Amino acid sequence: MGEAMGADPVCFYKLDANERPGQLPAPVRREILARLKQVESTRYPDSSEANLRKLLADAYQVAANQVLVGNGSSELIAAVCATFGGSGRPVVYQWPSFSMYPVYAAMADSPAVAAPLTKYFELLPKAILARVRQVRAKLLILCNPNNPTGTVIPPASLRNILEQCPCPVLVDEAYMEFYGTSCTSWLAEFPQLMVVRTFSKAYGLAAARAGYLLASPEICAAIGKRLLPYHNNAFSLTAAEVCFRQRDLVLKAIPGLVGRREEMARAIDKLPAVEVFPSAANFLLIRVEKPELLQEILTFNHIGVRDFSSVPELKGCLRITVGARSEQTRVLQSLRVYNERVTGREHEPCATRSRRLSGKDL
Repeated sequence: MGEAMGADPVCFYKLDANERPGQLPAPVRREILARLKQVESTRYPDSSEANLRKLLADAYQVAANQVLVGNGSSELIAAVCATFGGSGRPVVYQWPSFSMYPVYAAMADSPAVAAPLTKYFELLPKAILARVRQVRAKLLILCNPNNPTGTVIPPASLRNILEQCPCPVLVDEAYMEFYGTSCTSWLAEFPQLMVVRTFSKAYGLAAARAGYLLASPEICAAIGKRLLPYHNNAFSLTAAEVCFRQRDLVLKAIPGLVGRREEMARAIDKLPAVEVFPSAANFLLIRVEKPELLQEILTFNHIGVRDFSSVPELKGCLRITVGARSEQTRVLQSLRVYNERVTGREHEPCATRSRRLSGKDL
């Protein structure tokens, strides 16, 4: 149920895991390599993660004891479930969403309760709050922007949930940098709020496995008890510290990725056999009537995407990472081949689909 497509020796264009394409900027790579040479591999890492935690705390204007660093954001989400979950303590999460949320809940021996999104993957505060109250949830997990749909919870809706939710709320902002709107500034206002982020996506450190969580000192202390000693290695901490110090340079490429996402969405919208959903992340979710045929075409062209077509709520859907421009071109060529096989010709999109793709519904 994880996000990885799995090892495939013929997959030359890997667009299944929402990884950032290309290399980090050369000055950043040089500094990472220089700093890694100074790491003493015979010594255990700093168990307090003091340098990175201070950097994060200063950036978000919180105290250092309001920051936890994890072996990827996934470790922290699992620790949150272990902290607030347990036997008879339900965890509610929006669905469809990140496939590991119910897994982490099960690891904590918690009942995992899905709160369905609308037909077009919108989250309705009234509906999800009703589900929380119905099962007496001890934790609510929200993904914003949502993976794999790319949709967002508008700030007003998220605030509405936080004002009324009777249990702690974890907001997974793994793709926030592509969206640009965060709820971290609300931490002081809502003491039950936790925000988790990752260095794997926009920061291009998927190989390093580094993430962080922001919350109240009390919540951080409780979650920290669930983390093993030395759970973060010195090499990953070093790389994350360099990238965050140079975040202006590291994140300079993000507007370009967002622009390519919109270009790709407009191009797909011209294909009547392919439905594309609005996205605020670094991927696009599409829906087709014949996913097996499309997958066959993609595989023939050595393109790996994430196939969700067997998930009932995502019937016929596939998720495509926004990669390099050359990869984007190859994907569009494959989609056009699929469109021609299904329809025999190309059509312009209808006005309704164009309006949905304008982003006004996000």
